[in-house]
Amino acid sequence: MRAVVTGVAGFIGSHLAERLIKDGHDVVGVDSFTPYYSVSIKESNIEELNRSPRFRLIRSSLLGIDLDSLLSDVDLVFHLAAQAGVRASWGNHFRDYTRFNVEATQELLEAAKGKGLSRFVCASSSSVYGEVTQLPVTEEHPLKPVSPYGVTKLAAEHLCGIYAKSFGVPVVSLRFFTVYGPRQRPDMAIHKFIAAALKGQPVEVYGDGMQTRDFTFVKDVVDGCMLAATNNPKSIPYNIGGGSRITVNDLLHLLERILDMSIKVTYIDKQRGDVTHTHSDCGLAKSDFGYSPKHTLEEGLFEEAAWLRELCD
Repeated sequence: MRAVVTGVAGFIGSHLAERLIKDGHDVVGVDSFTPYYSVSIKESNIEELNRSPRFRLIRSSLLGIDLDSLLSDVDLVFHLAAQAGVRASWGNHFRDYTRFNVEATQELLEAAKGKGLSRFVCASSSSVYGEVTQLPVTEEHPLKPVSPYGVTKLAAEHLCGIYAKSFGVPVVSLRFFTVYGPRQRPDMAIHKFIAAALKGQPVEVYGDGMQTRDFTFVKDVVDGCMLAATNNPKSIPYNIGGGSRITVNDLLHLLERILDMSIKVTYIDKQRGDVTHTHSDCGLAKSDFGYSPKHTLEEGLFEEAAWLRELCD
């Protein structure tokens, strides 16, 4: 099959595109290489992809290309392009989030009408839930995002829902829970923790470290995307989590054991938009299209630590 992957040079997008090619599909990747973090990192993410004759890169924003042509003769769309980051979404930066997370999604959905796609998989986020009142979180939990980023991801979900209902676009939205692993963005916690520890620098933790996160290994997220694309889920949002809920303090203790070094921690004020707990119930994704995470947190951290060690050498 022929697939389009938006955000292909990003953390998750590059892994997903490699998996598609490994499975024998042709991939057209779209990425604007925005400088939210180093463009050179994104370039390195797609080095292997660029060596494959099955891969073609379009270096552009979705808002700057002919989307009708992009989606012609395409079977699968994986829409991962987005302006990322909870903490950066406040203030004047919000206009970037509305452009890239809402407007671009709407234009891509508009272009998808009547194209005969097999599946349109849209990446969403656990940020749509906000502060949770029940754990683990099912898809029935109230949606009350506490960051501008979360608001835009929820808006994108709603757009997916109305295009599915009104025009039959075969959309499924996947709510990712704190994805980690090799190529993780440098602004994300596990990357920052490991990189600081390897350099002998103190690790900064927002709050008291007792907040919990459901960490999801990137290969499990890729599995979730592939299963949602090749099975027959409903056109509704699904949780994609890792089943590895842990406090930040316990995560740091685990990293000390994996890295075989002590980590000095500095605690600073909690940031606006950060939630206290995340914990996914993935029962619906399991029953509807067979998703179940396969990697333990320790296994995934070993892989990310090995990748970062090589990067730092």
